[in-house]
Amino acid sequence: MDFTRTIQKNTKNKLSGQKLFQNSRKILLLIFIFSSLITNGQSSPDFNLLADKAFLKLYQNSDECITYTQGILVSDQNTEHKIVLQNIISQAFAMKGDYVQSVNIFAQKEDTDQKNELSYFMQIFSDYNLADQYQNLGLYNQSKRIITHLLSDQKLLKSNDPALRITTAKLYQLQALNSGINRDYPAAFKNLDKSNHYLSDHNEENRILKMENRIFRSSYLLKQNKLTEYNLLIESIISDLEQQKNQPFLLGLAYENLSQYYFLKQDYTASVKKLEAGLSLIENLPFNNLKIKIYESLSRCYYALHDDAKYHQYNKLYNELKTKTDSSSREGIRYIVKLVETNQNKNIEFQKLMFLKSFLPLALTLFLIVIGLLTYFLMIKSKNKDLKKQFDFFEKQNNEKPQPILLNKVSTTAKDSGSTKISREKEDEILQKLEEFEKSDGYLNKNMSLSMLSSQMEINTKYLSEVINNKEKNFNGYINKLRINHIVQLLRNDSTFLHYKVSYLAEYSGFSSHSAFTTVFKSVTGMSPNAYIQEISKTKAV
Repeated sequence: MDFTRTIQKNTKNKLSGQKLFQNSRKILLLIFIFSSLITNGQSSPDFNLLADKAFLKLYQNSDECITYTQGILVSDQNTEHKIVLQNIISQAFAMKGDYVQSVNIFAQKEDTDQKNELSYFMQIFSDYNLADQYQNLGLYNQSKRIITHLLSDQKLLKSNDPALRITTAKLYQLQALNSGINRDYPAAFKNLDKSNHYLSDHNEENRILKMENRIFRSSYLLKQNKLTEYNLLIESIISDLEQQKNQPFLLGLAYENLSQYYFLKQDYTASVKKLEAGLSLIENLPFNNLKIKIYESLSRCYYALHDDAKYHQYNKLYNELKTKTDSSSREGIRYIVKLVETNQNKNIEFQKLMFLKSFLPLALTLFLIVIGLLTYFLMIKSKNKDLKKQFDFFEKQNNEKPQPILLNKVSTTAKDSGSTKISREKEDEILQKLEEFEKSDGYLNKNMSLSMLSSQMEINTKYLSEVINNKEKNFNGYINKLRINHIVQLLRNDSTFLHYKVSYLAEYSGFSSHSAFTTVFKSVTGMSPNAYIQEISKTKAV
């Protein structure tokens, strides 16, 4: 009996020891995993899996993505990991239309190490992050400039590091979007091809970026009227996404894309069907930017279908959400400009944006140019006040190729007065910036504002405001004149626009209302939109 008790006791002790050992191993394993998550760089497989899941959630539910990613961020002290996670959170806020929070998350990286202490990956990713912020805020020139500089680095282009390769793919994708904004579709296609070259299929992030590239490609094919290629591609995209059943954002975006095709074909019922299918996927999700596009397209379709109730319903939803995001965008622009000013010594791109402050002689020269142009812009007056001038404008449009508003403008200020000396080179430089803006069609953007334009041109807001106010009375007058000239050319050169209602022409050219469009149109051309359309129609009928 004693022997049996001894055996039982020894066995019990062994089992307890084994249990304790197993528990200790589990604890040690957890400690090891946690420490690996903190200490390892981009090569950490645990972090890569967590970050990939966060990126997937970005396209499934922005709020869930933010909560999930912030949870990882709290426990991960690795600097490289932090900047990747902050970028995901920042993108999630941007997809919600909350640009202030998006920039705020981006700004948190400025509390990390100085630029010259960062790893090569962090330097590249930090600049990509800034380019991404600019792109979200509509500052496409700044975004393009950063990306062009980064993609000139052969070390980056030849790297086999997975983190650098996928960052390169994102840079080419952003550059494709910037090219598309400027309607340079060949360059957009080329950049999408290069983006795909750096992508694989080994994780969700790569696969999602590939799918985005396909959707962007289809959009550019449609804009170029390459309908056969477009149909094959968009149907393939939608088929693939419908099979996955876990990509509400991308599938909703694809449906919205396809609806544009049906709208152009004037099959408004089919367009509505695709839009409602897309909306049903994201209606209860915080993808506000995509909702804005769908609401706008639905209101346009129902307007064409003469369904006033549905038109007003979706137009109200569109205006409410657009007003909210536009306000956030303007605040985001002011925030990031201020951020650039206060951190110019930490980032070379910040220094470029703040060159007026960093290089005082150049800033003084630009100031003198503004003063020199002031007298000339004050001399511009409203034209076409009587019937003869109205038809003079009409004949001028028929007989001359329209020029940009500021093309060939030369300062007529009193340069010999002794008070100002204007460099012709600098004068041409600022005029060239305004001319490029007028050629870009950026004025059709309903979100265009004085602060956005000043950031794009890298001109102090006060100076730009003075230039425009003394030329066109105010900023809105300047933008509206560009819009009217643009719609006039479309009416003259594309007969399709002659059949559109004035309310659609107003919306197309970026005006908030039918009445505002009519008033500005008459002030610029000397005649009402309907009268102008009648004259154009008569001319084409002869």
